[in-house]
Amino acid sequence: MTATLSPQLSEWQASGSYISYGPFNHQVFVKQIGDTNATPDKTLLLIHGFPESSYSYHAILDGMSELFDRIVLFDMLGYGLSDKPAEGYTYSLFEQADMVLAVWKQFGITGGHMLSHDMGDSVATEIVVRHQQDILPAWFSDGLQSLTFTNGSMVLGLANLRITQKLLLSKYGRFANKLTTEKVFHQQVRSAHGNDNLSSEEIDRLWEANTLKDGHRKTYLTIKYLNDRKRFEQTRWLPALGECTLPIHLCWGDDDAVARIEMAHYLKEHVCKDAKLTIMKGLGHFCQLGSPDAWVEYVGKFYQELKN
Repeated sequence: MTATLSPQLSEWQASGSYISYGPFNHQVFVKQIGDTNATPDKTLLLIHGFPESSYSYHAILDGMSELFDRIVLFDMLGYGLSDKPAEGYTYSLFEQADMVLAVWKQFGITGGHMLSHDMGDSVATEIVVRHQQDILPAWFSDGLQSLTFTNGSMVLGLANLRITQKLLLSKYGRFANKLTTEKVFHQQVRSAHGNDNLSSEEIDRLWEANTLKDGHRKTYLTIKYLNDRKRFEQTRWLPALGECTLPIHLCWGDDDAVARIEMAHYLKEHVCKDAKLTIMKGLGHFCQLGSPDAWVEYVGKFYQELKN
């Protein structure tokens, strides 16, 4: 497998490891940097989005390492370097949240600051529900220190889904996968991003990570998390966010063409009224890839304020 990877993903893989997860022993790629004995208030827990992987955070790790002693990240099943099963896994947000907790348990995480992007926002919100219901596992005894949500379709009715996304969600989704070519992928990613601040090289890596283990032929499965979003958003996830008293940061690139800036304003005005809202001027959907230095500056201010 390693021999077929680009130098960038090969190096990324070599810097991490794998754990077995679930009854079918699926292999999950995991990675941590920094002091493994860092306290929860010095630990950052990253959750990636769709159609991405932990590699989407590669350009911000140095900057965030100046704020945190330990950073933990991984590829969810169906993404990046992890297994991408076609059977035995539903890719529901509930299952993905279970897997997130399994990774944290493997690393001995007892708490930390949770930061998410895109689909990861939805997975993170399910973890918030469990925090609110006091049903997080006992080993996570120090709990969530804060929540940062970046550019994700947390209010699905305000999302401007791409045509390919709609096709994949339809009853023709299995067949629409055949339309997922490298050229179409580039076009859809640029369209979603919303501006020109995303290099072709970064999109190449997104595509490469998607094609591993035929992942680009299984996006009709992984994208079904949006059906969960539609079903449980108003009754489960948004109410939990509204009730949560943890420090919350909504950090949004205002050029995002899918999870539009209106979504961040809606969350601030109607859901998380005590949250800090940061508008990242001129940044698009994949802002941690397109404008990593600016992303670190915007995101980092929230954590610096928490320390004061």
